[in-house]
Parts: sequence; structure tokens; C-alpha cells
Amino acid sequence: MDAAVQRRRITVRGVVQGVGFRPYVYTRAIGLGLAGHVTNTPEGVVAEVEGSPAAVLRFCERLAADAPPLAVVDAVDHHEVPAAGGTGFTIVASRTGGPARTLVSPDVATCADCLAELADPADRRHRHPFITCTHCGPRFTIVTGLPYDRAHTTMARFPLCPDCAREYADPADRRFHAQPVACPACGPRLTLLTGSPPRPAAGPDPVAAARGLLAAGAVLAVKGLGGYHLACDATHAGAVAELRRRKARGDKPFALMARDLHEAGRYAHIGPEERDLLTGSVRPIVLLRRRDGLGDGLAAEVAPRCPDLGVMLPYTPLHHLLLGLPGDPPGPRLLVMTSGNLAGEPIVTDDEEALDRLAGLADAWLTHDRPIHVPCDDSVVRVCDGETLTVRRARGYAPLPLPLPLSVPPVLAAGGDLKNTFCLGEGRHAWLSAHIGDMDDLATQDALERAERQLESITGVTPALLAADRHPGYRSARWAARTAGSRPLVRVQHHHAHIASAMAEHGLDGSRPVIGVAFDGTGYGDDGAVWGGEVLLADYAGYTRFAHLGYVPLPGGDAAVRRPYRMALAHLRAAGLARTPDLPCVAACPGDELRVLERQLERDLNCVPTSSMGRLFDAVSSLAGICHHARYEAQAAIELEAAALGAPGAAGPGYSFGLRVPVASAPGPVTAEPGPVLAAVAADVRAGTGPALIAARFHAAVTALVADLCGLARERHGIGTVALTGGVFANTLLSSGCARTLRAAGFTVLRHGRVPPNDGGLSLGQLMVAAATATAHHPQRGGTHVSGGTRQSA
Repeated sequence: MDAAVQRRRITVRGVVQGVGFRPYVYTRAIGLGLAGHVTNTPEGVVAEVEGSPAAVLRFCERLAADAPPLAVVDAVDHHEVPAAGGTGFTIVASRTGGPARTLVSPDVATCADCLAELADPADRRHRHPFITCTHCGPRFTIVTGLPYDRAHTTMARFPLCPDCAREYADPADRRFHAQPVACPACGPRLTLLTGSPPRPAAGPDPVAAARGLLAAGAVLAVKGLGGYHLACDATHAGAVAELRRRKARGDKPFALMARDLHEAGRYAHIGPEERDLLTGSVRPIVLLRRRDGLGDGLAAEVAPRCPDLGVMLPYTPLHHLLLGLPGDPPGPRLLVMTSGNLAGEPIVTDDEEALDRLAGLADAWLTHDRPIHVPCDDSVVRVCDGETLTVRRARGYAPLPLPLPLSVPPVLAAGGDLKNTFCLGEGRHAWLSAHIGDMDDLATQDALERAERQLESITGVTPALLAADRHPGYRSARWAARTAGSRPLVRVQHHHAHIASAMAEHGLDGSRPVIGVAFDGTGYGDDGAVWGGEVLLADYAGYTRFAHLGYVPLPGGDAAVRRPYRMALAHLRAAGLARTPDLPCVAACPGDELRVLERQLERDLNCVPTSSMGRLFDAVSSLAGICHHARYEAQAAIELEAAALGAPGAAGPGYSFGLRVPVASAPGPVTAEPGPVLAAVAADVRAGTGPALIAARFHAAVTALVADLCGLARERHGIGTVALTGGVFANTLLSSGCARTLRAAGFTVLRHGRVPPNDGGLSLGQLMVAAATATAHHPQRGGTHVSGGTRQSA
């Protein structure tokens, strides 16, 4: 064999399947005159190239740097192998077997080239609802196994027609080895079902008929990438109100899908960061500040009393067709697009199930015959101080892994009971699942189990250790205990997990503690109380409770959450303040309930103590006359933020919390007493101060409290890094104010970006704490339960 010939085997790991990586390798090798082959394996993409040493070196040098736009290359390993001779370069059949070590691409919004073909009457894919190519379309939601080939997707049932097969085999074609490639000849196919029982509608064009139904005020179930949506015309007040009634949605805002940026901009403010999010390859729902008034014709029932509108742009060909291509007859340009389910249930993906479970919600079904293998809701993000803040991580982001600052053993973390996600981790990667939902529904618990099995199958992680919340009643924790079997289970305190999640996202290795400010609605505390206004000094191995909000009774548990006036009355009583009818929260409470509530508080019946900052936001919202009934999670707090945003000018004289700092002879955590704030709010209400100004002053008081407590923690313990976490910090007014104030005081501030600050990010923190706890305690097998790291209060 010629000594001037060299052959190397290259293994590329990362998101390298379903993104055009093999065609890219093929084209690169041919261009350099190299022989060899490339294939998909469960480990990644494996290639062998043979030719002159200089050409082989050039091939290897920029293989990752010049990769296709959707690829995420984690590692490129190569070594020399014996030369084999031969000419030409081929893409060979994928190899199966062995553990999965490659990464699956998320679903990707329709690319500009495909959109141009969709609208071109001369193109054979003109108006084809499933047009796709190497650079766009479904990935994660259709994958049934690895390596990523058409046979391992739900497209396996659709044989390629001769034209598609020719494109698939042509290295010069954009659809070269594009696994979801399709056309009108080979499917999938769209069907509109109407009537009772539902039957295929007459007419040649299901989309045109569906647009007509939407314009007439109908509610349609529309099958998407990761599940069904319920859609209606967002400018049709009757349709929006009816959808709200059918879905039992309370006042919770609906998401919108606008035809284009111009249409979205009529109703909401769009900055450059929001513009990039709306038009990028992910196309999440972006929370935008709404313009004054309702805009031209937007139904009031879309997002009542909410400062934001959740808006996305079309991300599938079907969406573009529904909203109309250039030259189409007039039709809706703005749709409500909400998850296809009843409140509290997981999103519907199965076609037969859609006809059953959505029968009372939809007037018609726009469906198709490509199965959805993996449920996946729309992601939700917002922009805070020019940076993306993820509120719900799902389509477009899952199942991309998050890099970890430490190597971890194979771990499964079960997350929480609200906004559940779970997390798998091994080595330096963590796979945070797509949004699962709230665990109070059996169907959601089943969805968690199915999703966990599927994510294990595509990551190759076999957990040897499990983690769950310490709350004894959490369904997610009970599921983890059942699933653990003989494997150890680590119980992680709720707010410690929140802080560990922020630390992991920012790459902290845990060698130094942070000041963790964890504000949320509820989390099980070490003393059995409901925590939620916590300042912990924490690393992955443990935490010290440095400070917390003063305890007040939570009268009736969930009843106090649903009726914020109960929380306001509990706070007033705890602060020793008069509960007179001139206060809005007293006036909002029916007389009989008020008398029973007073006796309940007096006798401490069903009144768990709470330090929750979320419940304090609820109390102030009711006391200020803003929100007395919460018909969706955090409604009172969201409307309080909305009021504060509308405050004229400076907040003026501020409110302040009382601080009880323990002395050396009686150590313990600092207590931030909310009584002085409640007294000042009540005085402002009685003086006729408007709700907007009260709301602004309250936000300023919480910001000042965070700065004071962090300053005290730094003074006593020398810690200069603060992590802001928990669902309360989805409030951008508070998050921005705290970050700005802390940075001005010289702190390093960690805020969430890729991982939600709410319970959707909890499982990542549980995973990190469990890994650290397992290392420290070496828990034995046999279902051992270990608690992650409480330390003595400071």
C-alpha cells in the first residue's frame, strides 16, 4: 500500500443525526478526493476517510467548525486505522446495537427554502402540509429509536415515492438523506373531520374548509408536531369565550399564533431580542408586553387583566396554510392556539383519543396520519434585561442536554408535582425532559412514566440512583419511590433544589457556596412548615437556612391559594392589624366565611405555618384591591406585577420589612417580618392611594429586602455570589430590580435562562444534590432513602 495514503476513523458525538451531518461528511470527503464511508450508529456518526495525509488532516481539522447549522458537536475523536484501498465515498446503512450515546435533535421550524416551495404553484410540494428538508421539520417527536433513520421514526409507514427517493439519494439535493422527506404522492395526508360522529368532510381542500370554520367562530382541534392544539379566531369574541368555557380555563391567558411579525406587533411590543426568538428555528411562545388597549379587534377574553400576551409565529407548514399564504382568500390572521386537553390533563397526541377526550371541546378535527411518538408542548420564554428567560422548556429545546459542571453517576430526578419535568444525567450531561404537567391527574402520571422510558431509550442512561422532593405527599416522590426498587433514593429539599438548579445552569462546581434566594409559592420545609421565602447558604452537598419570611398561617391550604383575600386576612391578623370593612380584602370575603375564618385562625385549625413569598404577593394583591380570586396559578401575583408596571413615575415613600436578627446566645435564621409592609399597605389603601402605586412600592420593598439580607449574609459569611430562583422570579420587574440592586452592591448575580426558575427546573437541581449526596454518603442499595444536606441554621 502506498505510504502516502492514510486512513482515519472519526467518531462525532452530539446532535449529529437528523441534521444533515452524514450528507455534510459525504460532500466534504468528495470535495477533498477522499475514499471511505460514513454511517449512523447509536454512539453518533462514524466515518472512515482514506487519502493523502494532507487531505485527511484538512478533513478532520474543521469537521466540527463547519458542521450543518442544526448540528451540535460535543466531541470529535479520530485515530489512524490500516488503509483499505478502494475508491469513492459512500453513506452506508446505519449500525444498530450497543448503548445509545448520540443526541436527538429537537423539532425545528419550517425553513425559508421550504416555505418558498410551499407557496410556489410550480413546485411539486406546493401547499403540501408536511414539506420538510434536512434543515427543518419534525425530529424528536417522531423518533422511535436510534440510530436516527427513517425506519426508526413514525415516517417508516410512508414509503418514498420515486421522486422523493431520487432526492433522498442525490448528494446535491437539499433533501439528501432527510429522513422525514415527504410529498403529496407519498404522504402523510391531512383530513378534516366534522359532524357527530366525526366523519371526513366533503371537498378537496381540508385546510380551506378549516379556515372557513375558524372564520365562522368554530373551535378546531389541530394536530401539530407534539400534540393537538385547540384553535379559534382570536378576534372572534364569541369563539374565544366559548373555548374558555369549554376548557374550564378560568382567567388563564391563551397563547396566540400570529401570521407574521407585523400582525403580532399590532397587539404587543416587540424588541430585537423578542424578534429573534419569534423568527428563529425554535419558535417558542414569547411573552410580550401588550400595547395599551386591546388592539384592533383582539377579543378581551384572550388574556384578561394580564400585562403580557403569549405570542408565537407559525412553525409548521400546516400553520402557515391555516393562517393563509399570499394570495389566499381572507381568513383569520391571529389564532388562539392552546394545548389540546382539559385543564390539568396532558396534551392529547393519539388520534382516537383526540376524538374522545376533545369531543366536548372541539367542533371539528384537522388531523393527519403521521403518528406522534413523543408528546411535546410549546415552549414558553420571555426576555428580561435583554436575556432569554425560559418559563416552560419543551418543543424546540428538548431533548438537547445541558452541560454539567461535574461528572455525575447515572441519576434520575423526578421533579415536583407542579410544572413537572424529570431529569436524567450521566457524566457531564443532563437531559431535562420536556414539560410534563401537574401531577394531580392520573393521565399526567402515566405520561411521566412513558416519557421517562422514552428518554432513557434515546440517551442510553440507566439510572443507578434516584432523587425526589422531600414532601411526603408529592405524587412525583411516590412515583420515584416505586420506580427506585432496590436502587437508592435521595430526598432533596425543595428550595435547595431550586438553588442547585441555578448553580448547575451557570457551571458552578459547588466548591464554594452561594447565597440562594428562593422565592416561590410552596415547598416542604425541614420543620414541616410550608417554606417559600428562603435565603439559603448552599452548595450541592448541603445548605444552611440563613433567613426567611416570618411565618403566618395558611388557612385552609389550597382555599387560601384560590382566594387570596384569605391570605390577606391571615397576614393582617398575624401582624395585629385591624380587619375593617374599608379594606378590599375584608369586603371581598363573604360574611359567613369571614366569621368561620376568624375562628379558624383563632383556634389554629388547618392552618399550616408558611413563609411563602408567593402567598405574600397574593395577600398584597387582595389587600390593594387588585385580585381576590385566583382562577389560575399565580394570577394574583401576575396582576400585582401588571399594576406596578402601570405606576406613574417614582414609587415615593417606600415600605420596609422588619428584620429580627438572632443574637449569638440564641442562633438561628434571620426573620423578615412582613407586618410593617402590611401595615403600610393598609394605611395607603385607607388614604386612597391607587393600586398601581401600592404595587410598585411593594415590589421596591421586596427588592430592598433581598439586598439587605444578601448584604447581611456577605458580612457574616463572606459569600459574594447570589442565585435568584423560584417561581416568583419569573416576575421580570422583581428579577430586574433585584439583579440591578445586587450588582450595584458588588454581588455576582445568577439568574435562570435556559432552565425555568419555577418548578420546571427543579429536577436539574435534585439531580445535582443527589449526585453530591451519594458521593458523600455512599448510600447502600436496597431502596435506601437519603436526605440531601441540611446544615444548622446560621
